[in-house]
Amino acid sequence: MKASATFIIGGIFIAYLIFVAVVMFVYEPLPEDRAWEDRQAYNSQKITEITFGQSLEAIKKTFGRADFVEAKTGVDGQYQLLFYRTHHVTSDGITTRDECTPLLFKNNVLIAWGIETYQQYLDSKILLDPLKPAPTH
Repeated sequence: MKASATFIIGGIFIAYLIFVAVVMFVYEPLPEDRAWEDRQAYNSQKITEITFGQSLEAIKKTFGRADFVEAKTGVDGQYQLLFYRTHHVTSDGITTRDECTPLLFKNNVLIAWGIETYQQYLDSKILLDPLKPAPTH
């Protein structure tokens, strides 16, 4: 009786160790599930790997949920701006836009990122009624 209980307990312990090893080596948390320091380091590293023309879907798959999002319909297409935390500015417990790198998409395609990107987004001409087609001249 004691021997079989020992084997059962030993088997459960070995199964547990295998489970822990698999989780440690296989499981990769989503970017938004990481601590802010880890997410910031991850985003900073991944920003160096992005390229023009990547889809909005591919970026979201890589970076996860954005810290901030803005969108508008311009006269020449739809614009979306995603902000991802990439650097620390103030230790106040709050992520702000100045601690993020903006990524600008036009019609769901990456067209710009970095310091001047937000101004490019602001400078794009807004279509006043997004349900009406843009005027032709």
